Amino acid sequence: MSEPRTLNIGLIGAGRIGSSHAELITRTVPNARLVAIADPVEGAAARLAKALHVPAAYTDPARMLADPAVEAVVITAPARFHAGLVEQVAAAGKAIFCEKPAGMTLEEIDRVHRAVEANGVLFRIGFNRRFADGFPQARAAIEAGRIGTPQLLRSTTRDPGLANPAAVAPWTIFLETLIHDFDTLNFLNPGARAVQVHAAADALVAPDFRDAGLLDTAVVTIRYDNGAIATAEASFSAAYGYDTRAEAFGSAGMVTAGDLAASSMRYYGSEGIGIDTVRADTQSMRGAYTGELQAFTDTALGHRAPGPGVGAARDALRIALGCIESCRTGAPVTLDALDAVGAAR
Repeated sequence: MSEPRTLNIGLIGAGRIGSSHAELITRTVPNARLVAIADPVEGAAARLAKALHVPAAYTDPARMLADPAVEAVVITAPARFHAGLVEQVAAAGKAIFCEKPAGMTLEEIDRVHRAVEANGVLFRIGFNRRFADGFPQARAAIEAGRIGTPQLLRSTTRDPGLANPAAVAPWTIFLETLIHDFDTLNFLNPGARAVQVHAAADALVAPDFRDAGLLDTAVVTIRYDNGAIATAEASFSAAYGYDTRAEAFGSAGMVTAGDLAASSMRYYGSEGIGIDTVRADTQSMRGAYTGELQAFTDTALGHRAPGPGVGAARDALRIALGCIESCRTGAPVTLDALDAVGAAR
């Protein structure tokens, strides 16, 4: 009897999320093997590779892509490099898992689509909430008609801290934080398409950085072509922990998903009832990160598993870009018009 196939993975980007993904691939995805890590920061890949007993480390991602032992690549580099890296990995003929966003503009996303199609490679985008406990179950209930017609949807991301406001690039709250919520809302409104967005955002956590372009608090209203109205909100300063929740309300009921409790333990004392909460996405979403990496690995090995691709990446990004335009103008933005502008460039 032959041994089960294992997927040899290379990782680009040895930062916070890259380190977390590398550890998960090594320890929680049984049919995956991390064989190489690349990061242009001198010593970053080597340190992570040594800690996880990964055999190869590179400062040049191109050298890693030339390694015949690498069959698939996980991209966790800074977002501004994602589209270019996807093109390079696709040209090398390797399966791709890319953290969000896949590009910073619709033109970049369309380049990603062309590269993936031209080279016939697998592409998956890291929208982890599709794999977080409660979210796929909520989607299944919606698809089964248990809430009737979707009418009101909500998704929330509240991050527990803003350690260095100066390091946060303008529009991060839409392009890298709320983009998860936009995908969640799309996921919980299956078959519908966002047609209009209206965004309000400000620097309420670190107001001294407002003039530098930092936005740390935002609320977005989204209208869909099936009539549903959705809201997404984000804050970079939740004192009580890392908070990601969603709900979908319809004509026949409601589903909710997300819980920031670190365990089912509840403390009952003289001061009241208390619970321990998760304090980071790498803690809260550990199971979701494992799930999406497992699904990617299974699909790359020929065992088809569900997962978001280029279409989902584009659908979420167009909402994020609409939010940026809405903040600039103070008015609602029609997304079809945004699509037309992108296509004309």
